[in-house]
Amino acid sequence: MKALLIVSSLLLVSAEAAGQAVSHRDRVYTADQISNTVSVIDPVDNRLLGQVILGKPQPDILTPLYRGQALVHGLGAAPDHKLLAVVSIGSNNVTFIDPATNAIKGSVYVGRSPHEPAFRPNGREVWVTVRGEDYVSVIDVATLRETRRITVANGPGMVAFAPDGKLAFVCSSFTAELAVVDVATYKIIKRVPVVSPFSPNIFPTKDGRQIWFTHKDVGKVSVLDTRTLAIATVLDTGPITNHVTTVETAQGKLAYVTVGGENVVKVYSREPGFKQLATIPVGALPHGIWPSGDASRVYVGLENADSVVAVSTATNRVIAKMKVGQNPMALVYIPNAVPAGAPATTGLGQQLGDQVAVVKELRPPRPGPAAGTMSLRSEGLVDLATFNLRSLAPATDYDVYLTRSAQAPYSRDYALTSVRTDARGGGMGQALGMVQRIANSDTPRSGQPFLHVVVAPKAGGDEPTLVDK
Repeated sequence: MKALLIVSSLLLVSAEAAGQAVSHRDRVYTADQISNTVSVIDPVDNRLLGQVILGKPQPDILTPLYRGQALVHGLGAAPDHKLLAVVSIGSNNVTFIDPATNAIKGSVYVGRSPHEPAFRPNGREVWVTVRGEDYVSVIDVATLRETRRITVANGPGMVAFAPDGKLAFVCSSFTAELAVVDVATYKIIKRVPVVSPFSPNIFPTKDGRQIWFTHKDVGKVSVLDTRTLAIATVLDTGPITNHVTTVETAQGKLAYVTVGGENVVKVYSREPGFKQLATIPVGALPHGIWPSGDASRVYVGLENADSVVAVSTATNRVIAKMKVGQNPMALVYIPNAVPAGAPATTGLGQQLGDQVAVVKELRPPRPGPAAGTMSLRSEGLVDLATFNLRSLAPATDYDVYLTRSAQAPYSRDYALTSVRTDARGGGMGQALGMVQRIANSDTPRSGQPFLHVVVAPKAGGDEPTLVDK
């Protein structure tokens, strides 16, 4: 009898985990911040179908912007899977897209630097965190108009709704608190102190008992118990902890966390103890993450590799990789996004061709904890170099430059950018120019090419901190 009960229990878990199998009607979407596109993927064959083009790529947006969107960043899907909300942080905009046709249904402008949209479980409203200010913008889906603003702490990061729609949870990017909002009254009923002021991402569990949210600045994840409205645990996850998602599988109730500074996804049990179960290498700076409808996979956007990977939740291994637009940030998976038999590429284009970001690893000349990457993208006549540095000296200014020297001491021959590290020794920076052309050509002045990318303290010294070799 006991054996029968165990088998029945396992079958119930498997049935719940199975959900709806991955199909050609499903879609994976990424918000591509540099190319200003939304990339669209068919998850059955993990194929990029094309892109919804919302604006021109950088650096074309560095002029007065009268049309199109800039810095496409956030995504949210309607509960009935018939609408996709896209936030562009540079143009203060929320664009609404019909997944069935990839057509733009409307556009709403909100306050300074909105970050992420979230649909209420009843589908009637979209709540958009306006991170550059101190409120959540509430948009009526039927009219596509802002109907109210919910004042919260400075810098709201993202909203997660309880599955029953009664409570909303708002994390903050500038204030060390989590706001609990009564959805019926739009009033804050509790402010929960948290471990750091920078929480960009939040995700509820399917049963509504936990809310997981990340702390990018200190490399942690907090778990809120929704029954007590108290923090159940804080996990040390790693530098540049970006996004989190939760799934129910035959292996148990799990949480997957993207850790950008280590280029991995970490898997945790959601049971008491919150044990780490796996570490999955995925590629350069993982950011957005979302499970398939049947929880058989999680999809992960690689911010510095302009790619998405699919990870099997059964094996915790990467099973596919596909190119998307430049600098993918948020990612969502929508089951049944399109009608059966619908043309796959209706309304889609391609912004920048098939260029792939070149990623260089930056390592210390001698063994040590410091590390970093440089991601180099072609933007037509110019290139965009993006730097991600970690485990350097805290609160210190560093120069990033090209050198003609083959070995230390490395001459500072061509400046790319300067980066000031935070209190944990991490830093990010960008350089826009003809980087590849300069790096790969001889110069009349010296007759020698540039050989390395170097990171060294601005104050000087013979020993570089990082070199691309």
